[in-house]
Amino acid sequence: QVQLVESGGGLVQAGGSLRLSCAASGGTFSRYYMGWFRQAPGKEREFVADINPSGGNTYSADSVKGRFTISRDKAKNTVYLQIDSLNPEDTAIYYCAADPLFPRLRRGEGRYWGQGTQVTVSS
Repeated sequence: QVQLVESGGGLVQAGGSLRLSCAASGGTFSRYYMGWFRQAPGKEREFVADINPSGGNTYSADSVKGRFTISRDKAKNTVYLQIDSLNPEDTAIYYCAADPLFPRLRRGEGRYWGQGTQVTVSS
């Protein structure tokens, strides 16, 4: 199986920035589509952003477009989520997902998931 471990979450004031990391192991990283999802208390899990295996194509949800940037470092088997201009509505647990098939990943049914990292934004 593929193992995914998120890190980089924490408490930050509105307007601040964070960079989340997702370290992958146990699989061929270069063959996986990777994505970020988040779940706020009492809310359903929602799509945030994803990236194709080569790293040449990315997409982000309208709610975060212009503020969140996904990237991947093939040498480190790591996917990042750079979050800028944070607001309290971004408070959630952020999850990393991986899947060799893009449609499955995009609709939130990725084969592999990390344990999540908490992002809390104060007003």
